Amino acid sequence: MKKIFAVLSLTASFVFATAQTISFDKTTLDYGTVAYGSEGHRIFTVKNTGEKPLLISRVQASCGCTTPEWSQDPIMPGKTAPLKVGYNTTIAGPFTKIIEVYSNDAENSRAIINIKGTVENPPAAPAQEVAATPVSNQKKAN
Repeated sequence: MKKIFAVLSLTASFVFATAQTISFDKTTLDYGTVAYGSEGHRIFTVKNTGEKPLLISRVQASCGCTTPEWSQDPIMPGKTAPLKVGYNTTIAGPFTKIIEVYSNDAENSRAIINIKGTVENPPAAPAQEVAATPVSNQKKAN
């Protein structure tokens, strides 16, 4: 029985060792403090550290203010691909968002990456000059 278990364990570890494996250059991307309305796109690098092609089937952000873009092409073993994330920088204040990356990685089919940062308040509108007309307190004589 111990021999059967050992053979099954060895076979299972070999199968997972040769499978596709997703990894990221970072799991949290910190925007820092960004100007209101500035460029909101950043790049995560996805790497296939396995031995079979990695397919990203879906990428889902936690809200509509975050938009992911990725290639449908397989990521070959040892290769990388960009995962572009956009955040709407017309929403002032701090933000923390979750992005779910679904792939054919048997061990990690739903990977989580995060973005965070702070968008500065919009610039104040310039004060408008109002032309004033002098008012006379004197009544006209009839």
